Amino acid sequence: MDTPDTPDAAAEDKDRQFATSLARGLDVLRCFSARQPVLGNGEIAEITGLYKSTVSRLTYTLTQLGYLRKVADSAKYELGPAVVSLAYPLVASIQIYRVAVPQMRELADYARGWVSIGVRERTNIVYMETVSFDAQALSKRDIGLTFPIISSAIGHAYLAALDEGERTKLLNQIRLKTPQDWTRYSQGAADALAEFAHRGFCLRRGGYNPDVHTVAVPLRLQDETVVFNCAVPARSLSPGQLEMDIGLRLVELVRSVHERLSSDPEAA
Repeated sequence: MDTPDTPDAAAEDKDRQFATSLARGLDVLRCFSARQPVLGNGEIAEITGLYKSTVSRLTYTLTQLGYLRKVADSAKYELGPAVVSLAYPLVASIQIYRVAVPQMRELADYARGWVSIGVRERTNIVYMETVSFDAQALSKRDIGLTFPIISSAIGHAYLAALDEGERTKLLNQIRLKTPQDWTRYSQGAADALAEFAHRGFCLRRGGYNPDVHTVAVPLRLQDETVVFNCAVPARSLSPGQLEMDIGLRLVELVRSVHERLSSDPEAA
């Protein structure tokens, strides 16, 4: 189970500028992920270590503000549209998305899947943009979904883009913050890094959805690293297509985006 990477309580007490209530509210939002898109107050309390009464006040407030919404006929919550609205100004301000989206759409149509851009958020990767071959199969609510770095193709590709020191530091954080995930997935991450060195992309069959296979490729820019991910329903794939076709197309997409950003100062 994921545990939010919250600041140390003692450090908070020493910082009079630190808004603890705000931090707790953000920690509640971070509990929601692709693996756990729907949560109740008890589950959130278990993840965050907060009292259930505190969580209840926070989820009520976040629901009133639109950052959470109640699931119909349930006492549980899911992320609300206000979370997506926060992401859009950031996406609109970063030229890489405008450069990449047309090519992402072409690949999504070709693969009959969806193509996403993710960025790191602590020990997770969060989707910042997604396009799909089928507009009805995907909603903008997928923007903001998070995936643990240690257990996802998009996370493995992010690890592959780091230098050895950066990677070691991040893996140590993951090991300390999510020991159960570390025990379960660390060997798979190591295998994925070796595969990346051979193929130029990371591949994962199944995962959160056993019927969906994914490939991912990182793009390291001057000030940040983003990762491109192509996910395809298993039923749409022919044998070897992910490795011999779609993965290579994703590598070419990332190379093309990098060249465009490098050659056109206005695009960067």
